[in-house]
Amino acid sequence: MQKIFYFLGTITALILLHSCSVKKFIPEDKLLYTGADLELSSEDEIEDRKSLKAELENLITPEPNSRILGSRIGLYFHYKAQKENPGFINRFMNKRLGEEPVYLSDADPFQTEDLLKNRLENRGYFYSRVGHSVNENPENKTASITYKAILPQNPYILADYAMDSDSLMVYQAIEETLPETLLKEGEPFNLSMMKAERERIDAALKNRGYYNFSSNFLIFEADTNQYDRKKFDLFLRVKNEVPEAGLKPYRIKEVNIYPNYSLGSDSLAQDTIRYNDRNYIQDEIFFKPEKLDPFVLLEEGDLYNPEKSGKTSRRITSIGTYQFVNIRYDEIDSLATDSLGYLEANIFLSPMNKRAIRAELQAITKSNNFAGPHLALTYTNRNLFHGGEILNLSGKVGYEQQLSGGDNIGKRSIILGVDADVVFPRMLFPIIEINSNWFEYSIPKTKIGAGFEYLNRSELFSLFSVNGSFGYLWKANRFITHELNPFSVDYSQLSKTTPEFDKILKENPFLKSSFEQQFIAGLTYSFLYSEMIDALDEHQFFVNANLDLAGNLLDLLSKGEAPKKFLGMEFAQYAKIDTDLRYHFNFAPEQTLATRIFAGIGIPYGNSDVMPYSRQFYAGGPYSIRAFPIRSLGPGRYTIEGEEEIPYYDRTGNLRLEANVEYRFPIYQFLKGAVFADAGNVWNTKRRNLPPEDQLTEQQKRLIETGTFGSSFIDEFAIGVGPGLRIDIQSFVIRFDLGFPVHTPWYEKGERWQFRFDDPQFNFAIGYPF
Repeated sequence: MQKIFYFLGTITALILLHSCSVKKFIPEDKLLYTGADLELSSEDEIEDRKSLKAELENLITPEPNSRILGSRIGLYFHYKAQKENPGFINRFMNKRLGEEPVYLSDADPFQTEDLLKNRLENRGYFYSRVGHSVNENPENKTASITYKAILPQNPYILADYAMDSDSLMVYQAIEETLPETLLKEGEPFNLSMMKAERERIDAALKNRGYYNFSSNFLIFEADTNQYDRKKFDLFLRVKNEVPEAGLKPYRIKEVNIYPNYSLGSDSLAQDTIRYNDRNYIQDEIFFKPEKLDPFVLLEEGDLYNPEKSGKTSRRITSIGTYQFVNIRYDEIDSLATDSLGYLEANIFLSPMNKRAIRAELQAITKSNNFAGPHLALTYTNRNLFHGGEILNLSGKVGYEQQLSGGDNIGKRSIILGVDADVVFPRMLFPIIEINSNWFEYSIPKTKIGAGFEYLNRSELFSLFSVNGSFGYLWKANRFITHELNPFSVDYSQLSKTTPEFDKILKENPFLKSSFEQQFIAGLTYSFLYSEMIDALDEHQFFVNANLDLAGNLLDLLSKGEAPKKFLGMEFAQYAKIDTDLRYHFNFAPEQTLATRIFAGIGIPYGNSDVMPYSRQFYAGGPYSIRAFPIRSLGPGRYTIEGEEEIPYYDRTGNLRLEANVEYRFPIYQFLKGAVFADAGNVWNTKRRNLPPEDQLTEQQKRLIETGTFGSSFIDEFAIGVGPGLRIDIQSFVIRFDLGFPVHTPWYEKGERWQFRFDDPQFNFAIGYPF
């Protein structure tokens, strides 16, 4: 892997070295086009000059050949590849980076002049003058163009905007939409804004039932005769000879729903169930009408409304049972009148396969030197009770062997687990009935889950755990998702501990306490805001905040002094919150600057002196600080003297801070590259109920001194940098990262800043780290 990155680095250096000039490749009768400048001038100050100039510059073509660090690398490799024997590297680099040369003869300045003048007129600058001059440099075999635009003193300003009067019903409907107009008095003439106004009116009319209306039916007329200065009145009217069907609203006469539709099926041969003034047409009950009905917003007697159609489609798709949702409207001519038309709404629902079984065999390699096979089986039923309920049953079995570490303990690991959850596409509440219409964007889902896991780590311990949860998941809009689990319980039982592990717990009472309170019952809440769904956006933000409160209700139900027990079990009590903030800057095609900041803290109180081990934070590994193995960092600058292999289970804390930055770029087709830098660590906050100092061992004192969060926390960040390779095939990503430590917190001061090129950490993972 190091050789691969060395090769790529060498190639990059050669590119920069040899692509300084392409002058010798340019034909004698050609001049390389280097771009254009635009100069705007006017006797008065040009309003919003920067925005206007940027808009005009986007009209200037062609684009010159790109430059990187002052060199035309793409053009260089294009020319090199045209040689008789270009060689493998030149052919490869030309296919990846090559660009066809752009010559002065490819530019048409007179056509560009017309485009610039037309756009200025569309912005209200009538009678503008546009010219150009060509700047040739025969010595360098290059040429550029300068465009000069002379604008009149001021653009024409909108004085009044009104709708023509007419007896047609559509005129009244348009008049009702004008308070939301995009055209404002005092604004310059803007043709693009007028087109947007027509689209706005078209959308508003369609939501009022005008099924056959089109924005092309509208026309603007300007009048400047009323003013001496550069002002104009704007009038909107409907064009002549518009079809009659486009000028009247349509009402829904029937709503037909096909819950189990397949292409070519005969709806006449199917049974029809009338429910809530809608027709549910299916051979047999595939989806119960009373369960599907809340997702449908179209009602008989309503005016045609495409917004309701879109919402209905989105709500039905969110169930997870259907692969395709198609809503088709058919005109009923026999019922139409001069003032009103009628539609039949047909909703065709094509289901996914009801049952699915997935098997996944993995070869796991972990950063803590454990490796082995894992097998997972998942059974899914997407319509369990004929109401869109989704059942997921999964089982897993895994075996891991520690590949290095000499005679260290924890050589083998066996894991067994079963999980089951049922997702209901509606909000189940034990006391009152929740009306689905309270949620405009989507109907909340109810999720009930349970599972157990058995972990046997040889020569250490066995751990048996069970969990259960009841909660809700819903999308407030296309960006925001909420997940609330008012009931969440986890219970773990540590057993079959070895003398070696008992010794570890005895020397570290904090670790021992974190294993003791393994009955966790409480509430969890997650807030997710993600703009990553808009992959083409230049700026993308992501926020994931989580709240975990445990033990408060049990504390009220229990009596006695701490540690209290519930049903004979000592329970944990704490509050934990964490936030994951991400920002992606997509500044060029397939080139992204990705950043992340993570902060989290857990505070034990009441019945707990420390956080449960399963709820503590850890750092390091392929999704964290990639220059260090998983769970190998912290707390703080703590380390165990005389141990080269640090036990992974001892590297946790109740406070975590982390920052990451990564530059992602394309290499060749599905092969992507990256360079990254990670920084962060975990710490402990000040411990509660500490034993007297004279009862602490040296290791415990060192843990308290070096692992507690303090004012010098920045100097305790672990920092790593490195390159990465990714195989990205249709959003399925296999990732290889090579991290090098540059700041190691547990080293002595003056030795922490070291670029440890001889101690790389290789990471293999699925998916991007953030």
